[in-house]
Amino acid sequence: MNAFPNTGAARWFVLVMITITAVGVLGAGLSWSAGASHVHLGPATDFTPDGTQPGLAHGIGNSDACSGCHGAWDTGSPGHGFMPYNTWAGSMMAHSARDPLFWAALDVAEADIPGAGDYCLRCHTPTGWLEGRVRKTTIGTVIDGSNGCFLTGQHDEPEYMSGDYAGLTCNFCHRLTETGPAGEIAPPGSGNFWIDDADQCTNSQGTTFGEPCRHGPYDYAHDDPRVPHHSWVYSSFLDRGAVCGVCHDVTTPITDAGPARTLILPDGTDSLIPMPIERTFMEWRHSDFADLIFRDRLGDDLQVTPYLARGATCQDCHMASSEDPTAHACTLNEPGSRAGDLPVHEFVGANTWVPAIIRGEYAPGLDGGFSTMFTDSLSQTIDRARHMLSQRSALIETSVTAAVAGQLDVAVKVTNLAGHKLPTGYSEGRRMWLHVVARDSANAVVWENGAWDPATGALDQDAQTKIYETLQGIWNPTTATCEVEDGQGRKQFHFVLNNCIAKDNRIPPLGFRGGQDLEIRPTGHVYPPVGDEPTRLVNFDVTHYVVPLPPGTSGAITVTATLKFQIASDDYIHFLKRQADERGFQDENQMCSDQPGRPFQVGPQNRTRGDFIYQLWNDPAYGRSPPEDMVSDSRTVVVSL
Repeated sequence: MNAFPNTGAARWFVLVMITITAVGVLGAGLSWSAGASHVHLGPATDFTPDGTQPGLAHGIGNSDACSGCHGAWDTGSPGHGFMPYNTWAGSMMAHSARDPLFWAALDVAEADIPGAGDYCLRCHTPTGWLEGRVRKTTIGTVIDGSNGCFLTGQHDEPEYMSGDYAGLTCNFCHRLTETGPAGEIAPPGSGNFWIDDADQCTNSQGTTFGEPCRHGPYDYAHDDPRVPHHSWVYSSFLDRGAVCGVCHDVTTPITDAGPARTLILPDGTDSLIPMPIERTFMEWRHSDFADLIFRDRLGDDLQVTPYLARGATCQDCHMASSEDPTAHACTLNEPGSRAGDLPVHEFVGANTWVPAIIRGEYAPGLDGGFSTMFTDSLSQTIDRARHMLSQRSALIETSVTAAVAGQLDVAVKVTNLAGHKLPTGYSEGRRMWLHVVARDSANAVVWENGAWDPATGALDQDAQTKIYETLQGIWNPTTATCEVEDGQGRKQFHFVLNNCIAKDNRIPPLGFRGGQDLEIRPTGHVYPPVGDEPTRLVNFDVTHYVVPLPPGTSGAITVTATLKFQIASDDYIHFLKRQADERGFQDENQMCSDQPGRPFQVGPQNRTRGDFIYQLWNDPAYGRSPPEDMVSDSRTVVVSL
């Protein structure tokens, strides 16, 4: 499927067809195709040419301004669990510009393609980007701020002071529109957003406000006591999964000179498709969960199935409505006025490690010394992410057969319950795997596969270990391979340089119809079709193990299979540290020494960002990105001599 099914497709196709040259990269062990899949990205390259540009007439307000009505500062009140400000405050949306893993990765992207940080920061700090503190200023000049040094505020300042580190704010999300002011369409995803910047807002009641509209999923009758006291307008865009796709489909930078990378297929063919880096939204769109509007756009092969007539939006799972009988969205509304009808702004996902770091490193400052609201909200986010992983993401079934010659045959079936691939999202370092243990009647381990060592952060692997992940790499035309390791056999993760997919065995969602789509199809693993429906792939995977038993083993043997999820592998963290060391990245305060607010007293300070995340990873308080247990199942078989 073409990545740009809109009126701008022809423009990008022509740009891709231009003969272009590879960009140089510092560092040893890197290789990539120097063919037509690369543009020359010089100092004048615009990495973010589409969507709303810096220079808004109406700035993006700080979320702290919303807290008075939409927050519950008394953390002992029921509102702490459902009020929009409180739940947002613990989410990665609120902390997207504080995430130390992101900053270490950004340094690598900047070194790989100078200026690429502009494309990364657009989604991670839209306020800083829109107000001209990244690369584009509000007066049209270019600054050298794609490393984030021009951002205002600090990581741990109270919300009303933290400026650009406040992530995706209330005002940003609630001013998003599907198209530009004149109906313009930008290439989808990658932060190519449009912002309502009109001087007036008129809603369905005919009320006019002298500011841009605040868009939301509600329309109100004149006599509805819940009518907001600020500008508002109903938006079908914010009521659908499409709004999430703005940042949750990520493509190689689509610059003013064309795509930075195009997808090279396993046979070496240049697909001419801009490299698909993340495709969470597209995975959902090709599933039985998709909004009906997208099924209609994709054609007859995506018509509604009998058992899922409505579909399920991203919001249904990641912003599920509060069932608290006192739920209300605003302190001016009666308790209970939104019971069962209040999308909780927790944006819950699978990340428990980074919220724990932010809670430990920055939350005391964010709380300002007079509350524990951010600390409590981050703890709540971690708890809800664990619930999402253990209760709403997967099923597991284990079967065991006592075979001849002193071995067991074990089969583990994992079924994906999510509306996208499992796992999904940012691919670098993110993985899920099976840990299988066989124990005798005395509970002694007789065999184990997929063990993770908390002392080193290493995962024990052999030929039987099942790891669900996607590995993207750099195409080497000499060896005709998609390289995911450097010349020394070390895993490499070059987000903006990658142009091929070496592996993608992540489990498809229910009704997945992307098996033939070059951007989202499985790679290196086969998922069979569902029954006699060749266009739909199964949403489960079965892994078979041969378990050797020690000689003389008899009695009851219990096999337990556990599905584990990890946000950052040891390979990834070591890569980020190695890149900072071997390529001579500067300490953060040194790199940003002549910029606002320096030197910082929190965060990396006199360390590189790669060294900072490495030290956090090694800190016993954060446990080397410890894997989360998702689901587990045990079966017992009696073995006779």
